[in-house]
Amino acid sequence: MTNCPESPASPDQPHGDRGQGDPVHGDPVQGGVLDGLRSMADVVTGLGGSSAAVDTLSDEAVLEGHMLIAGARRALDTQAAWFAATLARRSRPELGGKGLAARQGFRTPEDLLQSISGSSRGDAAKLFAVGRLLSETDAAEKAAREAADAKKLLDEIPPLDGAAPDLPPLELPVPPAAVPPWHAPIGRALREGWLSVEKADSLRKGLGDLDRAITPEKLATALARLLTEARTLNADQLFKRARRVRDVLDEAGIAAREKAAYDDRSLRFWRLHTGQVRMVGLFAPEDGEYLMSTYDAITSPRRGGVRFVDKEQAAWAKQVQDDPRTTEQLTADAFLALMRLGVKADPKRIAGSRSPAVRMITIRPRSTTPAGFAPTGTTPTDAAPTEAPSPTADAAANPETASPALQPGVIEGTAVTVSAETVERNRCDSGLLDVTFDDHGHGVDLGREQRTFSPAQRAALALRDGGCMWPGCDRPPSWTETHHIQHWKEDTGQTNLDQGILLCRGDHLRLHNEHWRITRDDTGQYWLTPPPGLDPEQKPVPLTSKNTILRDDDRV
Repeated sequence: MTNCPESPASPDQPHGDRGQGDPVHGDPVQGGVLDGLRSMADVVTGLGGSSAAVDTLSDEAVLEGHMLIAGARRALDTQAAWFAATLARRSRPELGGKGLAARQGFRTPEDLLQSISGSSRGDAAKLFAVGRLLSETDAAEKAAREAADAKKLLDEIPPLDGAAPDLPPLELPVPPAAVPPWHAPIGRALREGWLSVEKADSLRKGLGDLDRAITPEKLATALARLLTEARTLNADQLFKRARRVRDVLDEAGIAAREKAAYDDRSLRFWRLHTGQVRMVGLFAPEDGEYLMSTYDAITSPRRGGVRFVDKEQAAWAKQVQDDPRTTEQLTADAFLALMRLGVKADPKRIAGSRSPAVRMITIRPRSTTPAGFAPTGTTPTDAAPTEAPSPTADAAANPETASPALQPGVIEGTAVTVSAETVERNRCDSGLLDVTFDDHGHGVDLGREQRTFSPAQRAALALRDGGCMWPGCDRPPSWTETHHIQHWKEDTGQTNLDQGILLCRGDHLRLHNEHWRITRDDTGQYWLTPPPGLDPEQKPVPLTSKNTILRDDDRV
């Protein structure tokens, strides 16, 4: 790692030994730096005020306030970069457990800085990168000053008596460290206070590194031109401008940089303590643009997209605008739907022999365990991962023959509890596996897995239903899940076409969570019955196929 400047305020003066005397006020340099920062913090804290107080200011005062804050922030960020550079130098890997970050209990200086500032890892990395840039500039300028001082002293030494008059004057070699790096003007602009850390990072990353085709002179010339434009561009615009300049200078390196961006691709998932799953990804420009194009296509009616002249397109746009979900929820649901579509389209190619599914576990007391289900008791070993059937329609009239009430469950491998409605909905597509445990918690029987609808049956349902059967829904068959009209019984569960119906995920969720009910009469007509809370009379609504070829009213 490049040596950092010895002091955030003055790279020419050492920090001194913090173990001797007063660690701060005993050293005038340290005291000056920290006292200044303390005074600044006290002044800002003492400003007081409120949003209402600021709202009374004139337009000119509001703009001036923003400019003053931006200037102060630039100065503070430059200080933060200096401190980050010193923190990195004192935490370098070769110090091991003696490094500053390690002594504070942190694995890396980035972790320590995040703990102090509460910033993101990206912001911390940016400070360290700009800090290294500043330290390299400061170290080069310091070495240049020392070389100039040494030459001045040498020039002032009188020639020795008897020395040959025709000998050339002695020239001291200029050490490499005394040659300012090509990015030194960035460091000087930061110290002058008009260039922000964000812009400095954009310039440095956009112009890239040296290679055999790009000399320091070429980058220095390009940087000088970009610095004249930097005052009128924001950090994002400046990065794009710098990257374009680099591409013009080094057309042969475009393919290499393209490959590097592609190699950096990543997609990470992790489970939060709440059971929610967070996803963070990085994609190459080409792939990322495809994702952005998909996002734009899905959400454009929400974000002032094009106005559709076609009636069907206009109706779709109106439907997206009126959707009660937020744009973020709409995007998340669309992404998950695309994932499900991809797996269903070619499961063996995408997921191998394993079909992705969410396993859920329910636990029932022994007294309600029917034959074929795992016995459970009051001890922790008497637990069975199983999914209980829901009560039948006449459960209240025949309590002795009714199926046990559905219990809340747990997602396998987590401590996340899910509602009975979620268990009921999930098993429509995931099936059911009974496992019996003895009183000591040992598995003694692995029951039969109740099969889900086969691909051939799915194809038949797609032809019959034509998509989601919920009234008013236009989701095609590929966007649907199979719902079992009669839920699984412990011994007689069947997977017949007349017991299945296609629903999109949103309507499948609605059916189970709001307790709607679908029935089939003797004529084969399906009916949707609303819950009492939505319709006290519970008047059934007929469900019709979305496949116009099979509709009776279309036949001649």
